[in-house]
Amino acid sequence: MTIQIPDYKTDSFFGLEDKWLETAPGELTHYHELGEGTPILFLHGSGTGVTAAANWWLNLPELSAGGRCIAIDSIGYGQTVVAPGTGYGIREWVRHAVRVLDALGIEKTWIVGNSLGGWLAFQFAIDFPERLLGIVSMGTGGAQLTGALKGHSNPVLTEEGIRKTLEMFVVDKSLVTDELVSLRYASALNDTASDRLAEVVAARDRDRYALPLDFDALAKLDIPVLLIHGTQDQVIPVSRTWELLNVIPNADAHIFSQCGHWSQVERADEFNTVIKQFLAARGVAR
Repeated sequence: MTIQIPDYKTDSFFGLEDKWLETAPGELTHYHELGEGTPILFLHGSGTGVTAAANWWLNLPELSAGGRCIAIDSIGYGQTVVAPGTGYGIREWVRHAVRVLDALGIEKTWIVGNSLGGWLAFQFAIDFPERLLGIVSMGTGGAQLTGALKGHSNPVLTEEGIRKTLEMFVVDKSLVTDELVSLRYASALNDTASDRLAEVVAARDRDRYALPLDFDALAKLDIPVLLIHGTQDQVIPVSRTWELLNVIPNADAHIFSQCGHWSQVERADEFNTVIKQFLAARGVAR
């Protein structure tokens, strides 16, 4: 049975076209796609009102010059339509990513993941290593709740609450404009997302303890990895990248000064250059 495509259009602020893909019975994945060539799957973080567009709008146009960039709204987020009874959690989000690849006929992909998306990328590598070419992860999630993470796990669903969350992501608070706050708030309140927020956050925080990244498994990874972090990241401390560097055999790192959790926004131009150079050195180019 064909699922009806929602009457929705991503705001022109983000400059991205909407695409929809039936990825399971009753499941319709909302995504953006630009470019051709080697597949690069983008997995967003988990902040309130997050969407693929709101995570990657400054990166997809530039990075699509070197590959087929596919940025999805994970189940429970954004405009992706979920089937009745859908469960959430790290493995469920990873399996959703695999369903997207299957529906698109993609055998292997790179993954670029931010925060939760980086956590998913590494769990993907553990569970489906044969489907992965490499990983770029920023402010990799999966750490237990401490400090700022406790606030991140209890989002306040107001414009002021979202503003405080976004300001926690950056050093340069001027990046958190009224327009961006308004768009994130509207996304958090949309018909398909508002009633799922508590369930999604609970699943994420449950898996911090139930399914932390298996460092023994990560020590066996045989793929290229680039870890990116901002030195002033208040959500995931930069020490997280150092921990992963000491475990993953083929991991490199790039650390941005005067940068928070949102490196792909706060240092967008340099971020794009770093990733393009890393991927090009590993044969990813049109």
